[in-house]
Amino acid sequence: MDHAAETREFLTSRRARISPQQAGLPAYGTRRVPGLRRAEVAQLAGISVEYYARLERGDLSGVSGQVLDALARALRLNEDDRTHLDDLARTAGPGRRHRRRPATATVRPNVRRLLDSMTCPAFLLNGRGDVLAANALGRALYAPMIEAARGATPNHGRFIFLDPRSRRFWGDWERAADSLVALLHAQAGRTPYDQDLTDLIGELSTRSDEFRTRWAGHDVRQHHQGAKHIHHPVVGTLHLTYESLDLPADGLILFAYGTEPGSDSEDALRILASWAADHDPEPAEHSHR
Repeated sequence: MDHAAETREFLTSRRARISPQQAGLPAYGTRRVPGLRRAEVAQLAGISVEYYARLERGDLSGVSGQVLDALARALRLNEDDRTHLDDLARTAGPGRRHRRRPATATVRPNVRRLLDSMTCPAFLLNGRGDVLAANALGRALYAPMIEAARGATPNHGRFIFLDPRSRRFWGDWERAADSLVALLHAQAGRTPYDQDLTDLIGELSTRSDEFRTRWAGHDVRQHHQGAKHIHHPVVGTLHLTYESLDLPADGLILFAYGTEPGSDSEDALRILASWAADHDPEPAEHSHR
């Protein structure tokens, strides 16, 4: 990832979303670009135009927390946007501008046992959307994604944007696509020099117009809980809730689905569990980078 470009485009996109009226500023003159001018952001943040121009060129090295706070207020950043800005500032600077592949690590046995003990569909994900491990019901639920991976590590982005079956699998494909891109943008802020992440984004940008358009929006979002609708080829439509738990020691996310008690989806998951007993895709513990 080009850290300076990511920073520049993120700040520019947020500036473009705020009108002078929303910021409480008079609107005057002909505007060549939407949203606020650089000078107006600088005024709202209480910094010089020259300093803000430097920041928007992508140079966040040495920026103070007070300036980040002021920028967040001026640009009306939500919690996820602010976290992304903090990540971009944390990873700025010449000492960090090198590309590397993080050391390979395997799923810890304790985490593996935790997954297998869970009675709901459960997965272990990294920030790139790779499914590194899953319990039996999780493998059954994601059977189309696992099949599409053809023995490689299943990845949400590749399945959503490069496999036509994903449009049937995800009940709300547009929402799934938006969420995945927002997740990758957030990860790019945390680990901008992760070569595997760079390769994935390059592949999706090259092969998918849908991805490329969304990536240009620079939305960032963390997904800790919510709902998803899945059309499973074996049991039909499932209305699921989900919760996620960060595993800081591993840099991974434990992700679990649930259903409303007594619902048709709960019955469908029971049927899927029975199906999985005979058709479980070969369990695979993938390494992550």
